Amino acid sequence: MKRALLPALILLAAKSPAAADERADRVREWSKPMPAFRVLDNLYYVGTAELASFLLATRHGLVLVDSGIEESGAEIAASIRALGFEPADIELIVNSQAHYDHAAGLAALKEASGARLAASAGDAPLLEAGGRGDFAFGDRHPFPPVKVDVRVADGQALTVGDTTLVARLTPGHTEGTTTWLVTLREAGRALRVVIAGSTAVNPGVRILDNPKYPAMLDDFERTFAVFRSLPCDVLLAQHAGLFGLHEKRARLAAGRANPFVDAEGCRTALAGAEARFREQVAEERAGK
Repeated sequence: MKRALLPALILLAAKSPAAADERADRVREWSKPMPAFRVLDNLYYVGTAELASFLLATRHGLVLVDSGIEESGAEIAASIRALGFEPADIELIVNSQAHYDHAAGLAALKEASGARLAASAGDAPLLEAGGRGDFAFGDRHPFPPVKVDVRVADGQALTVGDTTLVARLTPGHTEGTTTWLVTLREAGRALRVVIAGSTAVNPGVRILDNPKYPAMLDDFERTFAVFRSLPCDVLLAQHAGLFGLHEKRARLAAGRANPFVDAEGCRTALAGAEARFREQVAEERAGK
């Protein structure tokens, strides 16, 4: 799979050796292996050290959330096996955003498992175009195109076995960024898990009057209204640093109360994301 990335790296190198080096360094950092572990109930972490992927083990097959970069596919498959499951038993893959760092491994994992892929109608065209034509990146970060089998709408539920995920559309970062919700149980308690879609604004991207994404401001406003409305006991996200993965995993391994269960931390993190968005809007309006 590493060979498949070479054309993109060569193209970047032709334009900017520094940019190629930066991306190669980032790929190496993001690809560092991470031991798989149980987060709670039937939810497991199977991603790498930085790029999050989650596995839900149901009575009738597995559900995978996101794929990381193309090189992450083999790591994810190995993590699934390390937990005692088989990648071939993945019945459903869901995607949170159509960027290479969360979608480049989808095609290989989908082919290996025969799973259906679900993504928002807003991001499906970008996934099927292999990331080409992105409003922020253009064609700079391509990945293997992948067919979307289920184009989900806001509030749509997808059930595999005894586990149901609900899609909430939270666009802005991409035109179809999706937050996935699932209710699980720990120690007899129902826990509302939010796997939050990214709210970051990539460097150089304007929120206001963006000709390539005119609805960005309105989309972000709706996104934060959704986040404010969500019951949340457990917050997860697409990058490890966004939800304190490593620190929480260490505390979990030490046998403490499950640190991923943190309703107050969830509210604080989502409020912080909204504050950063509003700060950028204010700066753009001030002409900065």
